[in-house]
Amino acid sequence: MNMLTKFLAIAVSASALTFAFASTASAQEAPDALVKRISDDVINTAKSDKEIQAGNINRIVALVEEKILPYVDSERMTSLAAGRQATPEQQKQLITEFRSLLIYTYSGALSQIRDQKVEYKPLRADPADTEVEVRSQVIQSRGEPIQLSYRLEKLSSGWKMYDVNVMGAWLVEAYKGTFNSEITKGGIDGLIKSLSDKNKQLAARSGKK
Repeated sequence: MNMLTKFLAIAVSASALTFAFASTASAQEAPDALVKRISDDVINTAKSDKEIQAGNINRIVALVEEKILPYVDSERMTSLAAGRQATPEQQKQLITEFRSLLIYTYSGALSQIRDQKVEYKPLRADPADTEVEVRSQVIQSRGEPIQLSYRLEKLSSGWKMYDVNVMGAWLVEAYKGTFNSEITKGGIDGLIKSLSDKNKQLAARSGKK
């Protein structure tokens, strides 16, 4: 397992616990309050759903798609990670593949939720801010707390997440290094193919129907 894979495993395992949105009132609610309220719903669902605990990939994916991905700014996240050199059609393909990658990654994290708890730190932001950083930590029964920060932006549809920091390292930067390597070898189309192949592998491994 390389360093990026290890980082992603920690990042998504922790962020699946602490970040999901499902409220049409999100634009009026403080971002830290929104994160706490909705993440509690996701955590409780994951803990109480026997199918999720048993690793039912279709049930887990459904939860990810319903509670998390609609409130992740996939377009901005992909643009930051892959750069702005893609054509509109390539950008569309990249977003599709990147979202699929996030689905499989979050799915694996949600199936591991057991007795973890989340603590939130005071929000350092002004009411007029359209971009904020929400800080939290995941308390585990074993090991040190996992320190997390989230970058959110306020859009017309509400607050959305576009990056996560795990113990000092930003997820987008981690992706960016890998993406740049693939772009150097095969251009944007090479990156799209690499992501597509990875998603096919994850789909086959999970047994998703």
